[in-house]
Amino acid sequence: METDYDVIIAGGGLAGTVVAHSVAKHSSRRLRTLVVDRSPESMPGSKSVSGWICGDAVSREAVDYMTKHTGVAWSGPEIEHTVKGVMAFSPDRETAIPFDGDGYMLNRQVLPQEQNRRAREMGVDFDFGVNLTGLLYDGDSVCGVEGRPRGGGAYRKTAKIVVDATGMTSMLRNQIRNTDKIERKVDRRDVESTGRHIMRFEAGEEDKTEFDPDYCIIHLDQDIAPGGYGWVFPKGNDKVNIGLGVEKTLLARRNERLGKKDDVSGLIDEYVARNRAIRSPRLSEDAGDSDNATGNFQVSVRRQNDCLVAGGYMLVGDSAWMPKPLDAGGIGPALIAGTIAGRCAVAAIEAGDTGEAGLWQYNREYIDEYGYKTAGLEVFRRFIQTLTNSQINYGMRHFLGDMDVESISRGEHPDFGGVGRLGMLVRGALNRRLAGGLRATTAQNRLLTAHYRAFPESPRGFGEWRRRLHGLLGGAGAAMARYS
Repeated sequence: METDYDVIIAGGGLAGTVVAHSVAKHSSRRLRTLVVDRSPESMPGSKSVSGWICGDAVSREAVDYMTKHTGVAWSGPEIEHTVKGVMAFSPDRETAIPFDGDGYMLNRQVLPQEQNRRAREMGVDFDFGVNLTGLLYDGDSVCGVEGRPRGGGAYRKTAKIVVDATGMTSMLRNQIRNTDKIERKVDRRDVESTGRHIMRFEAGEEDKTEFDPDYCIIHLDQDIAPGGYGWVFPKGNDKVNIGLGVEKTLLARRNERLGKKDDVSGLIDEYVARNRAIRSPRLSEDAGDSDNATGNFQVSVRRQNDCLVAGGYMLVGDSAWMPKPLDAGGIGPALIAGTIAGRCAVAAIEAGDTGEAGLWQYNREYIDEYGYKTAGLEVFRRFIQTLTNSQINYGMRHFLGDMDVESISRGEHPDFGGVGRLGMLVRGALNRRLAGGLRATTAQNRLLTAHYRAFPESPRGFGEWRRRLHGLLGGAGAAMARYS
């Protein structure tokens, strides 16, 4: 059928605009591409009326990957500050683990404006203020989108491929009817409630465990951020992105244990107030933060959707639950997936096959580049959420060797080789369970990584692969339960 566009990207956030750049690059700007965004043009890609709620941090490795494959390079003003890496501190602040390497702190209000400017220069069209409500179909293939413009009326546009970048609770994904391979709903245990402020401040006590202009700081603490972590990410010597994330059922248990009724917003305010290195903090009034200084949002912390494609349809970014399970970092996976999705969409259109089989390579390429490690990290995250602060302190102090830290620095599951050697020295029943649990997560990670490396070459093998995956995840859950 004749279509309005070759590719429609539903959602004009970071993942969506990277897909647009990638399509333009890999088609030499020959394909007609449209980005449809529910936000007004003045706030492109914003997650809510509060702005682009995010930690704003991304590794240089992920940005370099995007630049290499799309030709789009970031600089100022979208890069606001550079960092040497991330330091994760134990609850007692006595042990720190470095990971992620060199990176950037982004200005998420300025970045989408720059992204859209570049996309327009590459021939991409935009429709703003459109609330998409469903997909259009031609036989067994998606062929477009429909919705309601902000001013009223009906909206319908057709395309050979629709890329869904509409967010974690995507209505398009939830309603898709030409596949049974894509998961519709995310488990509430795999969602964290997060919030953050962008603040200016005056220097307080010098304490590199509280603020460091060269490093993003993560605080693991089940009292401060149950089931998640607090963060202090520098945006300069006197500017910070500070916030935290929690898992709601664990927050409820924490409140019961401590006799409190705290919510995410209250926890953030307490977290800011107790930081001795940040004196007289106040929400940023910078022009680049005017629509983005504070807000709360939800983020998934699980493996990516088991399948990322259907006939004429692709998932990317938060819509595909791509944020890293261990730290909820979503920018890096979005850059990688958006780049790959655009390239695979172009290849499918040029081959004349935009059906499920024609788009299947996207599954394979994303898993090979990034997704192979996410299921193991999901298991590891669920185990960490069961630990007490004293167990986290003990484990970080005694069980992490150089090879484990190296794995964490690459965003992968640590091997915990030291657990076996130190097993006889572990004191107390709780720490013996901790040691057993860490060994079990390592064993489960090896099985899950090998299973993802064996992702089927075509849709025909997916049913058996998924059955085996969920069997492994069930086995991992049972193993973790023995040590919780």
